[in-house]
Amino acid sequence: MPRVGRVVLPDYPHHVVQRGHNRQVVFAAAEDYERYLSDLRELKETFGIKVYAYCLMTNHVHLLVGPRDTPSALGDFMKALAGRATRYRHRLEKRSGTLWESRYKSSLVQKDAYLLACCRYIELNPVRARMVAAPQDYLWSSAQERLGLAPPPGLLDWSPTYLGLGRTEAERQKRYAQFLREAIPAGEWSLIREALQRGQLTGSQRFIDEIEQVVGRRIEHRAPGRPRKERPGEK
Repeated sequence: MPRVGRVVLPDYPHHVVQRGHNRQVVFAAAEDYERYLSDLRELKETFGIKVYAYCLMTNHVHLLVGPRDTPSALGDFMKALAGRATRYRHRLEKRSGTLWESRYKSSLVQKDAYLLACCRYIELNPVRARMVAAPQDYLWSSAQERLGLAPPPGLLDWSPTYLGLGRTEAERQKRYAQFLREAIPAGEWSLIREALQRGQLTGSQRFIDEIEQVVGRRIEHRAPGRPRKERPGEK
């Protein structure tokens, strides 16, 4: 099956996952996580990338990031980030070889309706893996910084959607903590997961239609017949 061309647009969030080659361990000690986050902080400024959420798991990473100006910045950023982690691992283990899968997965995300949903999906990864009881208990995700439970490492960019949760930082943190505890709407997780796996779009049908018009090609693999109707209030 041919590869699906990436859809990358400036000033849009993109859900990105990069896995270790053959699911090998990428982060074995605290120093490994800290080094990756240090590189992430530096390279986001170098390439003009906004970081909305992240989670570093043992053998893969989840990022919610967006290029500020040019679509090519995202690929350059991911290449540099992966390259630094690979060189670090080679020096540490005194060996050579592939650290990451050859191609990271990505999905362009609808800003207003799905940005916070993707943040939640990413930050709940350690909970789904039964590594911690609550997302804020995990040291290597954006949950602690977003909830004000750790000294800000200066990694996160605050989206208008997040800022709209309240007038003060304390109010936004409280509302987001409630959001993390809420029941996940039916189909939300599967939509986010499948869009990422297929390299498609995370958003409503109207959003998909709009982006297809912008890029001038079909992105979604749709079943024959009439497209589904949007639910009331869906954007």
